Amino acid sequence: MLLLLDIDGVMVPANSWRRPEILSDGFTEFNTKAIAALNKVLSHTELEVVLTTSHKFKFTLNEWLSIFKIRNINLNKISRLPDNVKNLDRKGEILEWFNLDTSRDHFIILDDDKSLNALPEFLKSRLIQTSASVGFTDYLAEEMLSLIDEKYLEFS
Repeated sequence: MLLLLDIDGVMVPANSWRRPEILSDGFTEFNTKAIAALNKVLSHTELEVVLTTSHKFKFTLNEWLSIFKIRNINLNKISRLPDNVKNLDRKGEILEWFNLDTSRDHFIILDDDKSLNALPEFLKSRLIQTSASVGFTDYLAEEMLSLIDEKYLEFS
């Protein structure tokens, strides 16, 4: 299953009063609760992360694997949405990605971007939306696992 993953507002809560710590690899530290929540999902199902974050081209894919590993998240494979040369909002990027291959059945979107509320229902039904100031939580991990179970049953 693919996990379309944003970073800011998901793995790194967006709090204007607190500047996130930058680790030695040059990227921000992930929230410990978000790490635990993502690892909970990863312990139940194999996910390939597809980066949707605006930072997706800041590092190579191997560097991204290392960034996650340093933050105690072990991924087997990582990819990213294509470069956003059209300057689309997140909704537009995801729609364009999906339209490149509409046979994609097994994916979940984890993001805080409110523009995703305007996705067509067949895509919005795959959205786990975080609060930007809180990020990914254990509660949302449970919601994601239920959604994964539902989508696997739907398409099997």
